[in-house]
Amino acid sequence: MLKDFAISIIRTLRDRGHQAYLVGGCVRDLVLGREPADYDITTDATPDEVMGIFPETYAVGAQFGVVLVPAPGDAASCVSTEATDHSKTNAVEVATFRSDVGYSDGRHPDQVRYSKDPREDVKRRDFTINGLLLDPIKNEVLDFVGGRADLEAGIVRTIGDAERRFAEDKLRMLRAVRFAARFDYQIEPKTFAAIPRMAAQIHQVSRERVRDELTRMLTEGHARRAFLLLDKSGLLKEILPEITAMKGVEQPPQFHPEGDVFVHTLLLLDKLRHPCPLTLAWGALLHDVGKPPTFRVAPDRIRFDGHVEVGVKMAQEILRRLRFSNDDTEQVLALVANHMRFADVQRMKESTFKKFVRMSEFAEHLELHRIDCQASHGDLTSYQFTRQKMASIPPETMRPIPLITGDDLIAAGYKPGPRFKEILSAVEDAQLEGQLQTRDQAMGFVREQFPAGQ
Repeated sequence: MLKDFAISIIRTLRDRGHQAYLVGGCVRDLVLGREPADYDITTDATPDEVMGIFPETYAVGAQFGVVLVPAPGDAASCVSTEATDHSKTNAVEVATFRSDVGYSDGRHPDQVRYSKDPREDVKRRDFTINGLLLDPIKNEVLDFVGGRADLEAGIVRTIGDAERRFAEDKLRMLRAVRFAARFDYQIEPKTFAAIPRMAAQIHQVSRERVRDELTRMLTEGHARRAFLLLDKSGLLKEILPEITAMKGVEQPPQFHPEGDVFVHTLLLLDKLRHPCPLTLAWGALLHDVGKPPTFRVAPDRIRFDGHVEVGVKMAQEILRRLRFSNDDTEQVLALVANHMRFADVQRMKESTFKKFVRMSEFAEHLELHRIDCQASHGDLTSYQFTRQKMASIPPETMRPIPLITGDDLIAAGYKPGPRFKEILSAVEDAQLEGQLQTRDQAMGFVREQFPAGQ
């Protein structure tokens, strides 16, 4: 258990004459009765001293007083890089008490001064609720910043001056929003007032860090409130102006009685199950991103002609901008590209339906359609039809073994080329429709529909 390992590190450090405490989010979560995702330790031992005591330690940020101590048997998963996410490994971060001097790049301190005083260390941290120390031996919480009172009151407040804390690391503005949404807290007025004044500086933060913070907002179960706070704070128009553009874009009331595109999207986010895949969360956020630029009022009703195609291009640019992986990008774009196809499922040919539901991660497509309906007209007919039909189709007919291959076509006298794909696709469609059951039937179909001499 990671908690027990963290406590053993603290015991070892104290046995060597050092101060050591649990610190940060793990203490906050323990006070709230939650299970922490990871454990951090703060100590007066320097990085060299920590690495001397724990030989398997990795220096993930030793220049800032931070090292990573892997649990026994987990050292191979801990890479020596500052980008290591120890919450995804069986490891504990150990940081030396310090005060920071200057933040020229808006993220890293220009100079680190080690300290022997834990009070000095916590005062450089971001929010009071993350500034608590826990002595796990005595089971005693040390609070030098008023964090317990803010936890009890449900307040996110910076430690010290808000603009100074945000200037040190601009990502803290996003973290303030995320914590407020996640815990259903209020952001303290002076802390919140600093965010709109500094929102434009969020561009100094690496796109990967912004992406990861937004992903946490989308997947931690309180995405709607997070995006309302992003909008109110001015951060949304800086990092996702395409989502801000949804505000005030009317929709046909017969299909969207809930309101404009922004309202619909946030209602949809509110219905995401927790936890949910990041690709589904981003697909939900971006599924209607193409509506604002395609909005028009036609004689019959409001229309968004081509919004899917436009939305795919816009989503691709957003995902590229935020540096998503190729695999995640492919899945999110597939969700955007196919979310309107459910309207046709009851009219699809058997082959079309089978190919549709065979898409990679189709469960995400189905879930996006369900919450899309629930956030608008509420009609789940197509959703129920798809589920029932999928359940009624035997697996062997959903993905049947191909009746013929390219080698069969070559043996029959067909010349290899682009036409092969067309022929084999036509055979597969006929097979999925139940028109062909054998290889001989398939070859007969080919000779009839695609004569070899043509």
